[in-house]
Amino acid sequence: MPKLLNNDTLYLRALEPEDLEVLYKWENDTDVWKFGSAISPYSKFALRQYIADAQTDIFQSKQLRFMIVLHEAETTVGTIDLYDFDALNSRCGVGIYIDPACRKNRYALQALNLLTSYAFHFLKINQLYAVIPESNISSIKLFQSSGFTQSGVLQEWVSYDNEFENAIIVQKLKSDQ
Repeated sequence: MPKLLNNDTLYLRALEPEDLEVLYKWENDTDVWKFGSAISPYSKFALRQYIADAQTDIFQSKQLRFMIVLHEAETTVGTIDLYDFDALNSRCGVGIYIDPACRKNRYALQALNLLTSYAFHFLKINQLYAVIPESNISSIKLFQSSGFTQSGVLQEWVSYDNEFENAIIVQKLKSDQ
């Protein structure tokens, strides 16, 4: 197991075909759709294609998804993504999902710290960012705990239940390490 994507509690790994059922459950969790960009359910067929087509070359696909796995019992507890990779400006967005049954165990913080180290030191990315709806207080606190700082507010950026909500932009620069 590469130390770069690994700590004493968990590790990050690439998608596998065996992840289909858990991804189907998580991607279709309508409680979190308001925090992301999903607008309809994903089929198993679509997710099977996504897994099969998943590239580990972020320079080609502009995104990279990892599964978050606990060493003990090899339990998959979530996903963490790099998305909208911009090689010219050396920046990338970050998204994270932890299974509701596994939250409040600091797995998200550990995974975010591993991903940040990987992005800055291996991929040589200069900046990571996240756009978080203001109502997602736990996510805002997570990113702040990992050293991200708020750099702006996007007015009425996300819509859910016919209402608009502001979104917070948080960033972390490699130079802040």
